Amino acid sequence: MNPDVAAAADRIRPYARRTPLWRAEVDGRPLVLKLEHLQLTGSFKLRGALNALLTADSPDRVVTASGGNHGLGVAEAARQLGLPATVFVPVGAPEGKVRRIEAAGAKLIRHGQTYAEAVLAARQAPGYYVEAYDSPAVIAGQGTVAAEVVADAPDVDVIAVAVGGGGLAAGTALGADGRLTAAVEPERCRALNHAFEAGRPVDTEVVSVAASALGATRVGEVPFEVLRAHDVRSVLVSDAELLAARDRLWEEFRLAVEPAAAVPFAAWLAGRVPGGTACVVLCGANTDWTP
Repeated sequence: MNPDVAAAADRIRPYARRTPLWRAEVDGRPLVLKLEHLQLTGSFKLRGALNALLTADSPDRVVTASGGNHGLGVAEAARQLGLPATVFVPVGAPEGKVRRIEAAGAKLIRHGQTYAEAVLAARQAPGYYVEAYDSPAVIAGQGTVAAEVVADAPDVDVIAVAVGGGGLAAGTALGADGRLTAAVEPERCRALNHAFEAGRPVDTEVVSVAASALGATRVGEVPFEVLRAHDVRSVLVSDAELLAARDRLWEEFRLAVEPAAAVPFAAWLAGRVPGGTACVVLCGANTDWTP
């Protein structure tokens, strides 16, 4: 295992859940589901936030910007570590996520129409700024998801994850122990796919029902360098496909996840995830959607 991911796993173990795997058969094909939406705060983001704070130089307060899930992770990590936290969110952030951030004890500030505008404001606030994805410590923390998959299901040969700013995908590439990473994005919310085409991170449009979680306009520099150096397949799905996948997860398995979490499952259903035995990471469930 990558040494940074292994160290992160040891570091966050007292604070984060080890989420279960579920082996299933769908359309006659074997599938492994990583139920990361059962993580504390309802998404994988807690892992990276914990690792970032546990490797920081004794911060006395924490600040970040988020579309929702990262802010929740930072708020909970700060609460567990006894640190005050402030989270900036765009004014249109989903109410379900905003409510949970405040419930975790963080001060919430609405600013700007986009995540990028919230970031600019948050960086001017006092405190240790926790990156959402463009940080080696955060990436290593997210890589603990893949490390658990490898340990619990060594027969898996590809791990499929949703991509926003690239932190989970980069962590997966590091933690997958040589297995292929399928990095899946909505067709009109494809920062990584455009970066691969351009050879560098570039600005891109963000138009998707999954944009509240996958709405980075540009993939992070640090995750992009990691992804470019590993075995990664860029995959795209439509909004109609990801919503149908979300609904099927409920109808077939009674798993209620947010649209972003259904993105890799949609790619697998469409036959765009290569390999024999795939693991699909269901990364979050912070939504007010009800079946």
